[in-house]
Amino acid sequence: MNNLKRITKTIELKDYGIDSKRINYQLSPEDLHEISIQKGMGVEVDSGALAVNTGEFTGRSPKDRFIVKDDITKDEVWWSDINLEFDPDQFDKLYNKVVNYLNDKELFVRDCYACADENYRLNIRVINENSWSNMFAYNMFLRPTEKDLEDFSPEWTVVSAPSFKADPEVDGTRAHNFAILNFTRKIALIGGTGYTGEIKKGIFSALNFILPVMKNTLPMHCSANVGKKGDTAIFFGLSGTGKTTLSADPDRRLIGDDEHGWTNENTVFNFEGGCYAKVINLSREGEPEIYDSIKPGAILENVIIKDGEVDFKDKSITQNTRVSYPIHHIDNIQPGSVGENPKNIFFLTADAFGVLPPISKLTPGQAAFHFISGYTAKVAGTEAGVTEPIPSFSACFGAPFMPLHPTRYGEMLSKKMREAEVNVWLINTGWTGGPYGTGNRMKLKFTRAMITAALEGQLSDVEYKTHDIFNIAIPKSCPNVPSNVLNPRETWANKEAYDLKAKSLAKSFIDNFKKFESYADEEILNGAPNA
Repeated sequence: MNNLKRITKTIELKDYGIDSKRINYQLSPEDLHEISIQKGMGVEVDSGALAVNTGEFTGRSPKDRFIVKDDITKDEVWWSDINLEFDPDQFDKLYNKVVNYLNDKELFVRDCYACADENYRLNIRVINENSWSNMFAYNMFLRPTEKDLEDFSPEWTVVSAPSFKADPEVDGTRAHNFAILNFTRKIALIGGTGYTGEIKKGIFSALNFILPVMKNTLPMHCSANVGKKGDTAIFFGLSGTGKTTLSADPDRRLIGDDEHGWTNENTVFNFEGGCYAKVINLSREGEPEIYDSIKPGAILENVIIKDGEVDFKDKSITQNTRVSYPIHHIDNIQPGSVGENPKNIFFLTADAFGVLPPISKLTPGQAAFHFISGYTAKVAGTEAGVTEPIPSFSACFGAPFMPLHPTRYGEMLSKKMREAEVNVWLINTGWTGGPYGTGNRMKLKFTRAMITAALEGQLSDVEYKTHDIFNIAIPKSCPNVPSNVLNPRETWANKEAYDLKAKSLAKSFIDNFKKFESYADEEILNGAPNA
């Protein structure tokens, strides 16, 4: 490693209980790339990117995510099977075990921050056992300048020790891996897993508590872009609905890929400094922005490499193959990663039942209902045991990262919608002409045309039809889209079969929402489909 030009600034971690004599502070991504290769923790592929294997875990482990129940969280957090409580004393003991373990390790430390709007900036210190995990932090969080570092004071700390394994009977965890948030000590403690997504989602989860409770700002699991006239658009959607694809528009500048805040000062800002995209079946033709971002500085996770080349179709390790890269790897980005109040919000769903219209306009109450529901559908082959479409609901399009009750976020969204006079659209990127196995996937060119029409105001003056069951407004015409595509019932050969499937899906929505009813106001409840 003699050829590495490491930054000369040093740092001590004694305030964290760490007394390691081998601390690497604020290394460049080039250094971290080289160290990872020399340590045998990664390889360089033909594009110049670093490829690593995250080990036992290739995705998040929601059942091993905890929040310390303390004076800050006990009355605010929605304690549930998503937000699992952890004892403060138990946390302190586990934290001490982790830092004692790290004392014998070479560590990689990075100061960075989240939230592109400086009024909401959260300073973060990331302490990593692995060099490539620290490179991930460089990619995904916002990068301070040398001048910023002169008086940098971290507010939150991420401690990541993938090789440390907890003893559940002693440490209070469910398994040997864990990801725990402590809002009193302002620590995200991660152990037993090398999956880097736990690092980014730990801070995202913290912000989903901090921003609404302390800053009266709505956090959102969404992508965002801005047009040439400064008009901001937001795209919510679960995995497989097209969020990354549809927000990466060559005619619009990308604000961010995954996590944003919407302030009372009429701005939308990116939480992050990079993108963390799925690469299964990636091609330059299908996802040119992502494909061309895989170059020196990017980190590929759990991909199969053959003769130095990545086989993006090979899912033998996991379907959740990923790449992280700094946002400046994309050419068409919004300077400063901040936009003005959104003009349009899109809820993306891949409805495998072929029931929902390809585009429909929502009232504020309907928007809150669908936002809290967070619907998409799983199709055959996506998970073991899934042989036919199954409704899937993830509150606020990101339930695993939302510490508060979903209706808190839903009511904030409705309020901001009314204040900003924003249009909210439900977009079905799933099936038409019948369910999965019978119908066809909605053509991407039609979806793009519908979104373009909405963005350009071309759907403002057209005539609408109200859906008989979901009560949502369906445009009767849209530029560059055949009119018979717009009404899903008309695309089915058997209209009675459509009605039965639509009623069945509506019942799934209503059944899912029962756990939120007692918290929701009348406007949200009125946004539900017909029983």
